[in-house]
Amino acid sequence: MTSPWRATVLTIFPEMFPGPLGLSLAGKALSDGKWAMDTINIRDFATDKHRSVDDTPAGGGAGMVMRADIAAAVIDAARADARPDTPVIYLSPRGYPFMQEQARELAGGPGIILLCGRFEGIDERVLQARNVEEISIGDYVLSGGELAAQVVIDAVVRLLPGVAGNESSLAEESFAAALLEYPHYTRPREWEGRAIPEVLLSGDHKRIAEWRREQAEKLTKQRRPDLWQRHRNDKS
Repeated sequence: MTSPWRATVLTIFPEMFPGPLGLSLAGKALSDGKWAMDTINIRDFATDKHRSVDDTPAGGGAGMVMRADIAAAVIDAARADARPDTPVIYLSPRGYPFMQEQARELAGGPGIILLCGRFEGIDERVLQARNVEEISIGDYVLSGGELAAQVVIDAVVRLLPGVAGNESSLAEESFAAALLEYPHYTRPREWEGRAIPEVLLSGDHKRIAEWRREQAEKLTKQRRPDLWQRHRNDKS
């Protein structure tokens, strides 16, 4: 029997998981065995009685830095229980932007090992020595990588086979074709003087598809010119 897609989270706060991942689509899929999750407490690899995993930054400065020997030990332990091709990802504000394409790519693999940073960061040497990829979920700073890890896991899990109730909808949502998603409407037909666009009530599937495409392009142009340029490049 094939093993389910597995997320292994390396963190000093394992009690934060599954958190919201235990609810809704992801939670049901977790209960149904469509994916699996493990947490490893980084403090279990500390070598002193205080279970410390960090130290002062070389060269001085504020904050603390997670030690290379501790981080390496926990990464090695996680890799020992994972398939050899499982990527190790460090959630970091300086990482490459996490995109929908990467979520799809990860969904097609065996799983992920997610290293959640705290403090000022992690010793650079372990990131290089263990071939750790760095990704960011946005241009802002969080207190740690745990929430970012949950975002990444949720983005991937919903793409796994059998998780989404209507998998055909995945092909039309935002970023599916380097476009933002078109607007949605439902009953009542009129609300506070605002009516559902007549084309959506016409029953003409060709016109509806054209309208949705036009709206997706308009929104993308207005809100995400960078994404619009990618869309134009993909078409050329």
